Amino acid sequence: MKKQLNLNQYHRYQGKVLTAHKEIPYDIQLSTRLILDELCFNWNKAYFEREINRSIDEKNKAAFLALSKQYKHYIV
Repeated sequence: MKKQLNLNQYHRYQGKVLTAHKEIPYDIQLSTRLILDELCFNWNKAYFEREINRSIDEKNKAAFLALSKQYKHYIV
């Protein structure tokens, strides 16, 4: 797996531009990725639940069927 680097530049008033590289550890990258994935999953699931409930209240069968088809991915 290719390492990701952060690139920070420090500019002086005179002289060369200094460049500093800092490596992010793999376990931190993985844990942040898992947290972001879980947050996105929960937000999308709640969104589809709200929209499905709204389509039921409005008695919109076409919207209900389309939303419930997309919502299946979150409950299986």
